[in-house]
Amino acid sequence: MLSSLTIAQAHTKLSKKEISCEELTRACIERIESVDTALNSVVHRNFERALEEAKNIDSNGEFPHPLTGIPYLTKDVYCEEGIPTTACSNILRNKDYVPPFDSTTTERLKAVGAVSLGKTNTDEFTMGASTESSCYGVTRCPWDTTRVAGGSSGGSAAAVAADACLFALGTDTGGSIRQPAGFCGCTGLRVTYGRTSRYGVMSMASSLDTIGPLGKTVEDVAMILGTIAGKDPKDVTTGSLPVPDYRKALTKDVKGLRIGVPKEYFIEGIDPQVEEHVRSAIAVFEKLGAVTREITLPHTKYAVAAYYIIVPSEVSSNMARYDGIRFGHSEKAADLVDYYHAVRSAGFGDEVKRRIMIGTYALSAGYYDAYYRHAQKVRTLIRRDFEEAFKEVDVILAPVSPTPAFLVGAHTDDPVAMYLEDVFTISQPLAGITALSIPCGMSKENLPIGLQIMGNQWGEETVLRAGHAYEQATEWHTLTPQL
Repeated sequence: MLSSLTIAQAHTKLSKKEISCEELTRACIERIESVDTALNSVVHRNFERALEEAKNIDSNGEFPHPLTGIPYLTKDVYCEEGIPTTACSNILRNKDYVPPFDSTTTERLKAVGAVSLGKTNTDEFTMGASTESSCYGVTRCPWDTTRVAGGSSGGSAAAVAADACLFALGTDTGGSIRQPAGFCGCTGLRVTYGRTSRYGVMSMASSLDTIGPLGKTVEDVAMILGTIAGKDPKDVTTGSLPVPDYRKALTKDVKGLRIGVPKEYFIEGIDPQVEEHVRSAIAVFEKLGAVTREITLPHTKYAVAAYYIIVPSEVSSNMARYDGIRFGHSEKAADLVDYYHAVRSAGFGDEVKRRIMIGTYALSAGYYDAYYRHAQKVRTLIRRDFEEAFKEVDVILAPVSPTPAFLVGAHTDDPVAMYLEDVFTISQPLAGITALSIPCGMSKENLPIGLQIMGNQWGEETVLRAGHAYEQATEWHTLTPQL
């Protein structure tokens, strides 16, 4: 099946003219049509345009870049010119919002000839950990369709794991690339804040949002990152550091690599199977010559509380633009107050409303100092924990999630339980560091388990090198669901 190829494999075959871009694109389209009824991972299909682009690439006959002619899917918060982009929210879906411009990331992918197949499902405006808050319905895990694919990039992760595309784009604010990658058994990278441009990507929490790739291997992720990373004049938060050749950084050699194992990530309530497989992965690194040591990140226990004050506060600001006046859903009303009430009541789902209310409360007079300011102070302490740790170690290993993929509906009526699913993935955004999720085992229920490899700011080369070495020593990344 051509859609099961990695980017590296597909590029070789395209370059040697063993396959055509049109054949590869058609294979992905056929796979989407075959499996997506069960998964619900793709919400906007761009098939005709994709096939036209594929034919043009074939007629040109050259594949100068590793991503030339490679079909991919994009999370439904990336603006693409002429393609519906709704953030899986009725406030945009009801008027079929179509952006007149491209995000920097999709623009850079177009420039090298990557082929966009369409948009993937996400929690509404990326708010969630299960892709259950989407107005298009839940995306299901390809390993067990009674379970969630994770969130908020659940559609992207499920599509990659199910071989519906060769790679996908996601966003990670509090684990939204890493957690679904862990649940679905693919590879996902949260980049250092500022490593990639957020221009043209709908914001949830602007000081925490990052955009990044999900792929089938670490090598594929390295190639994607090398294409989309770098300074962007349209995004002042992007860093000026040069973009290294991430693919060249991949070696099997991790001898002498200093690995930290934080005791705060092996806590009461973690699934014993998750701990077992993560500790087995740590043992693999030791066999490869890495040196491990226990470390402490003492303020980790405050991360969930701090995160769920800071994020709703930023949400309350970012969601204010969706009023149905310039674009989006609109309603008839007697006056302006009734209009706003009607538009936002009908347009936003429960989770978005919940975060707007929490954030508005936390930022209100009399509560700003008690909540928001204190949360920002805790954020600083968490960042300092990592700064101290990275003076002694090169990477930090931990689980991605305390459990494998949970059942659809398990936390629907308990938002606090849903928030706690992020317990291992929200400290890194608060610190602005990079972290990689790769498969490291399977549960007795045949569900993937993810290993999280954290690195210092701008430490993507080290994280990818470590992940690639582990991948070469194991076979977990080669397992695929039977659909």
